[in-house]
Amino acid sequence: MKPRIFVTRALPDVVTAALKKRFALEINRRDRLVSRLELLRGVKKADGLIAMLSDTIDGRLIEAAPRLRVIANYAVGYNNIDLAAAGRRRIVVTNTPGVLTETTADLAWTLMLAVARRLPEGEAMIRLDRWTAWAPTQLVGRDVHGKTLGLIGFGRIGRAVAKRAEGFSMEVRYYQRHRLSSMEERRLRVRYCPLARLLKESDFVSLHLPLNSDSSHLIDRAALRLMKPTAYLINTARGPVVDESALIDALEHKRIAGAGFDVYEREPHVPARLRRLKNVVLLPHLGSATQETRTRMGMMVLENLTAFFAGKKPPNRVN
Repeated sequence: MKPRIFVTRALPDVVTAALKKRFALEINRRDRLVSRLELLRGVKKADGLIAMLSDTIDGRLIEAAPRLRVIANYAVGYNNIDLAAAGRRRIVVTNTPGVLTETTADLAWTLMLAVARRLPEGEAMIRLDRWTAWAPTQLVGRDVHGKTLGLIGFGRIGRAVAKRAEGFSMEVRYYQRHRLSSMEERRLRVRYCPLARLLKESDFVSLHLPLNSDSSHLIDRAALRLMKPTAYLINTARGPVVDESALIDALEHKRIAGAGFDVYEREPHVPARLRRLKNVVLLPHLGSATQETRTRMGMMVLENLTAFFAGKKPPNRVN
């Protein structure tokens, strides 16, 4: 008998086909979040679960799945899973690290350029047939090249963003808990800054850190007050890293110039006040959304599950 796997969201066709060769799949094929009731029903007879970052896998859900032995998160992050509850049941948890580094770095740059050059406003003008002629003061934005880029979090994605900044002749500063060696900083052409100083001096602040008790609301009212009124905040990390209410106030009162966000504090909810602002670019969590990356993520899930059910250690076990 093939192990039974419940999949909370439809995956790329090539991934689904590969999974079906090894497992008996039950898939939520509707293009929406799986409901709590559907999730409880789905895991009841499942040996394994392929979950999305948007799925809450808590103790109650785990206890409702007596046969569950492995949870494969289709994501890098895994704070949606109660690891302690999984551990008590000796359930293995895996993720998909590394694969979306370059793709997410591309998107961070997309947001920087789009918000600084006011691209959504210009595109809307064309689509609504409101463009009458070129004008010297029309939709004037700000340059990106030659500016100072501050990176909060300097793991794989932060470093990939920094590498791209070389082509824009930017001065790159970074903040993280542990400073790199001076040799490594020279090699990467970056400079360490304490958080407060980085916020004060950067023209673009881009977030690239995981969500935990230390990073939740790291960017709060006090942090936003430190930023330049001409600076932009970019978030492709995790929504709760930013106090969304404080951000909206800062944008409405022009305390910062703008923001580019791909993640939100209470996804998929995006506050109406934020949606009404013109000095923001808002995307629906597209960080890993390329055919190549989403397929590779699915294949990593397959590799993790295949190894587990073969009695081997999954390559991306997190607990």
